[in-house]
Amino acid sequence: MDVRKSFTCVFFCVFLWAGDAQESKSQSVLNCCEGDVLFLLDSSGSVASYEFSRMVDFLSDLLSPFSLGPDEVRVGLLQVGTEPHLEFGFDAYRSQAGLQAALKRTKQLKGDTNTVEALLMARDGVLKQGVPGGARPELPRVLVWLTDGVDPGEVQKPMARLKEEGVAVLVVSTGHGNYQVLRDVVSPLAEDHLFFVDIDDVNIITEDLRNSIIEIIRAKRLQVKSVTTTTAVLEWRPVLDGISYYDIQFGPIRTGVPGGGGGSGTSPGTGLEPFKKITRPGDASSANLIGLRPDTTYTVTLTPKSNLEFLNSLSATFTTQPVNPPQPEVQTLSMVTVSDSTSNSVRLSWGPLLPNLIQGYQLEYSALPTGRLQVVTVSNRQNSTVLTNLQPDTQYLVTVSARHFSGKERAMSVKVCTQEELPALSDLQLTTVGNESVQLRWRGSADGLRGYWVTWERGHTQRSTLYLPPNLLSTTLNHVPRSARVCVSPVYRTARGEGICCTA
Repeated sequence: MDVRKSFTCVFFCVFLWAGDAQESKSQSVLNCCEGDVLFLLDSSGSVASYEFSRMVDFLSDLLSPFSLGPDEVRVGLLQVGTEPHLEFGFDAYRSQAGLQAALKRTKQLKGDTNTVEALLMARDGVLKQGVPGGARPELPRVLVWLTDGVDPGEVQKPMARLKEEGVAVLVVSTGHGNYQVLRDVVSPLAEDHLFFVDIDDVNIITEDLRNSIIEIIRAKRLQVKSVTTTTAVLEWRPVLDGISYYDIQFGPIRTGVPGGGGGSGTSPGTGLEPFKKITRPGDASSANLIGLRPDTTYTVTLTPKSNLEFLNSLSATFTTQPVNPPQPEVQTLSMVTVSDSTSNSVRLSWGPLLPNLIQGYQLEYSALPTGRLQVVTVSNRQNSTVLTNLQPDTQYLVTVSARHFSGKERAMSVKVCTQEELPALSDLQLTTVGNESVQLRWRGSADGLRGYWVTWERGHTQRSTLYLPPNLLSTTLNHVPRSARVCVSPVYRTARGEGICCTA
């Protein structure tokens, strides 16, 4: 089992109804988000009944804290089998009770693993914006693919089309998947959106996966727009009814004062004006902030007031424009990205592409810490190139320089890593040593290995697995039926390598 996750959590204040039932939920989840999340669940015959049941229970736990509804989170479930089956769409459930009951009723389809057909159905129907039963316009869309990784088909192209159309793709694999394929289909960054976990331990990724989804669909309900030197417009989108009025306080941020202010007096010795307070009626959704100072950072707090309930506040910060703002410099090189990394090559892309301003590009790269410096020159109409003949499992420093016609130069540097070189596994031999028992022997190198992953069939729908340390090159398997398929795969630090199989 190899679980890799790191995540960054950004806190936004949200409305919360006070109450015992919701106080038991995480405040970072209740009413936090708005978006459409479609779960693509492998329900084919390659998934054991026990594994399918565990995955449905995992979904139930993962989704339980979310607030559901037309102005919040909507959830759909699409099952993968010989033919895709939409278990329920985005409009089906507006309450946790209904969603949880639907998950309990979900039955496995069995059959073939036709993931490509399910992806086409998702793209042309469930996740398509502006069609009946489809996703909502201008809101984030997320596809979470839960798979055992067995024979998913040619999923790269339909997944790429979904990502091009703005759908965020996350993947959970229960350990049998091709790491390179799954890494290619998820949305960047892979370490935040790709999860490998054994089905028995799937609950350990619940919080990390939930946080990754939240970061994509987190609602931005308070925004500051049309900022000038002395004015700004505050806009919000309420999600609750029964608001009597809104209390709005705003003022300059006071350095060193806990909480940044909120009182009515000027901070001694700062020379800053006091916080101002205005109110707006309960049906309002905007307010004009006037009398501001140029080139000053302000904090603004919006507090909804209700006669029945206590509601939390929303906060935002913004900076007014300077009196004579400098003319913005054209960013001729604002981003450099890395993709398609292998053991000896990597693709670099940069932008924006401005051939009318740029004479050409130069790439300098060397292995860290003291590798030989190499230089590649690229034309002004090219915004990507592949660096080749690199060393496996090595970190490089790459600098991309844009040479202007004016003589100026702008440069950006990134660090890139090549993949480990995966040695081959060879000469797998099976020998019968008793009734339904076979001995496995193979050749392999322990260099760079974490171990070996052995799988064998125990019937039409059952599969057994065994993990061995890298120093073992043989093992004996019991209860192996006649004509069963036995496979051995090397396990490396970042992925499982290509294996070899024999028939008992």
